[in-house]
Amino acid sequence: MKGKLFIIGTGPGAPPIRTFRMVEAIKQSDVIVAYTTYAKLIGDLVDGKEVITARMKEELYRARVAIQKVQEGKVVSLISSGDPQVYGMASPALEMMCKNNLELDFEIVPGVTAALAAAARLGSPLAMDFASISLSDLLVPAEEILHRIKKAAEGDFVIVLYNPINKPLLERAMAIISEYRKPETPVGIVKSAYREDEQVIITNLSDWKKHEGVINMITTMIIGNSRTYTCNGKMITPRGYDRRYSFELNNDS
Repeated sequence: MKGKLFIIGTGPGAPPIRTFRMVEAIKQSDVIVAYTTYAKLIGDLVDGKEVITARMKEELYRARVAIQKVQEGKVVSLISSGDPQVYGMASPALEMMCKNNLELDFEIVPGVTAALAAAARLGSPLAMDFASISLSDLLVPAEEILHRIKKAAEGDFVIVLYNPINKPLLERAMAIISEYRKPETPVGIVKSAYREDEQVIITNLSDWKKHEGVINMITTMIIGNSRTYTCNGKMITPRGYDRRYSFELNNDS
């Protein structure tokens, strides 16, 4: 029997914004390999399946076990939250296959990544160019992360921060951004997007630290660019229509 590997993104975790393909792939699978928390988020889909869980920082173990199960002829779902290509399990799994000269049947199943889930709760902050940067320094040196922050700020990109759990590093990153943005620049903070304990905060660069207690590993932050503003309690980053056209409702131009 030929095995297959699904590398799956579950989205933020709430069933209503799962993709049909994600649910279908899990139903087709014999084995589920996941970080413990992610396994709980899809608990309603895994009855009768072999579920192998691992702790945080055991990504290579998860990739290895999933590949070994595929080699045994099993259909396997290797689970990421959000999208598997955005700080998820796609890269380590494909690297492991590459470095071991394995050509397995696999499919990457995309999901709603944290940047998009958080942005939807905040309004429309990602309507123009943006940079996504992880503040996890477990695999990438802090100075390299801060260099990317500086370049994104210089380029006036809207900046999405993943994994802002390292508070000193977060504070250094926000200090760098503050060198290039006005104090009133909108800052969105979304914790546990689309989950029961969701928190959504819109603040600004001068006041964001008042909400630092909300920020943890499952928080996503979005810092606006020079044109981002708030209206009716939502963040908006203009696409530029106002530079050429009128927004008046009675204007057809």
